[in-house]
Amino acid sequence: MVRMTRSRSGQTGPNSDQPDGGGTRRRPTGRRPGDSGTREAILDSALSLFADRGFEGASVRAIARGAGVDPALIRHFFGDKAGLFVAAVTSRAPLAEAVGGGLEGSGGGERLVRAYLSMWEDPELGPVLTAVVRSAVASQEAGTRLSAAVVPAASSIAGLRPEELGGLGLAGAQLFGVAVARYLLCAPPVAELSLEEVVARLAPAVQEVLDGPADG
Repeated sequence: MVRMTRSRSGQTGPNSDQPDGGGTRRRPTGRRPGDSGTREAILDSALSLFADRGFEGASVRAIARGAGVDPALIRHFFGDKAGLFVAAVTSRAPLAEAVGGGLEGSGGGERLVRAYLSMWEDPELGPVLTAVVRSAVASQEAGTRLSAAVVPAASSIAGLRPEELGGLGLAGAQLFGVAVARYLLCAPPVAELSLEEVVARLAPAVQEVLDGPADG
């Protein structure tokens, strides 16, 4: 028996959750793989949860729930959670461009420090980098996958030779440590210095690492 419901106009008709005369059930509306904004909604949800819980604490189901999508869509768009992490970070923060651009030409140490710390100071990019740090610290896979995406791109932009990548890695470690102390731990006196003071004091050390040991 088909249950009848009354509409706002007072007319009656078959309940929408019952099969129609052809035996088919009406599908509920919602996001589909091709809907505009679905991918962006997933990226936004992922960044929020990665920043709040870190890589390990942000489950695929929770990310999908925050985006209002089925978890299968995450696999469809990004393959796995690590792929989603890399896509979320690189789509929101121009890490490769900032690092590569900072290293072009002479005096790259100061430009690199300023570009990197300026992203942390930015109200939109800061939360993205928070997600990066918390996830990279908690998950080797997340850090490795992100590094594999960013370092080659930055090296290409800056025109680095293979033997110069070691210096870039050490400089990155310096900047990473300063960012954790200043923006996550808010540790004095690092957090109390102005951006210009940090750049002035840190840039020479970063430049020395980038240059490598002097010949002879």
